[in-house]
Amino acid sequence: MAAAQTASRFKIPDEELEELIHKYCRDFTEWARLGRFDPITGRDEEIDQVVLILLQKGRKNAALLAPAGVGKTALCAGLAQKIVAGEVPDYLKDARILELDLAAMSAGTMGPAEFQGRFLPICKGIAERYHDPSYPKVVLFIDEMHQVMPSCEGSAYKGLSEVMKPYLTVGDLHIIGATTLDEFRIYVAIDPAMDRRFQKVFLSIPNVPQTIQIMKNLKAGYEQHHKITVSDEVIEIIVNATETHMRKRNQPDKSIIMMDAAMAHHVKNHGTGGELNLNSVYYMIGKETGLHPDAIKK
Repeated sequence: MAAAQTASRFKIPDEELEELIHKYCRDFTEWARLGRFDPITGRDEEIDQVVLILLQKGRKNAALLAPAGVGKTALCAGLAQKIVAGEVPDYLKDARILELDLAAMSAGTMGPAEFQGRFLPICKGIAERYHDPSYPKVVLFIDEMHQVMPSCEGSAYKGLSEVMKPYLTVGDLHIIGATTLDEFRIYVAIDPAMDRRFQKVFLSIPNVPQTIQIMKNLKAGYEQHHKITVSDEVIEIIVNATETHMRKRNQPDKSIIMMDAAMAHHVKNHGTGGELNLNSVYYMIGKETGLHPDAIKK
């Protein structure tokens, strides 16, 4: 009865808010609970930084800054895993990490006003529950956050920051944004109201030994999917080959993609069972880079 009375005070009822979340968000904590994510490793320090930011009263929004492929989204998945495992302070117990699906939200809209009108009830519904202890905290994750800024010409999502800004000003929202350092400087930092409400968390590009460890920790999920095994030696070959021949892309993303592709190639040609064949590794990296597989073996 008390919960019903509490819910009735909200302008956005629980049922409507959940329907909007289902339509326009990806629930990372629910996915973590279902085991949908591979183990996220090597980002404990950065996750701790984000937790510290979320616990604060004032600037409690984080901007994850790193090049593409370094693992900004993976960090949020890792935070969701820690929440599900109960490895966070009481303030974040049962918290929800929701990624805004901006493409779904903008689909079929006739203009910015209609698009922003879809987001406003989500924003309002989450904000009005912020101070109610019977509801868990909600953290919105916005990938490519620079695209929501008014100055980002060509973005279908530009101007969404103006909808969020009043709620950020009074402190009724938790936001984790992700973008590159350059795009943050060009689009976000020029707006003082947005810039001062986000604390920067820099994600470094993993080096070769760190990438090898990340790959070893997550390979089980790929082995289960493809039904073949990957030895530690093959992982080291993949990481060193991508580091040498795919310099324009970042770890660990490029090594993960090449391992997955090589395993698929192996299964296509040899079926399941056994161990990943190195010829499949060299073939797929060669196909990606335009190099002959023999050149990659050297």
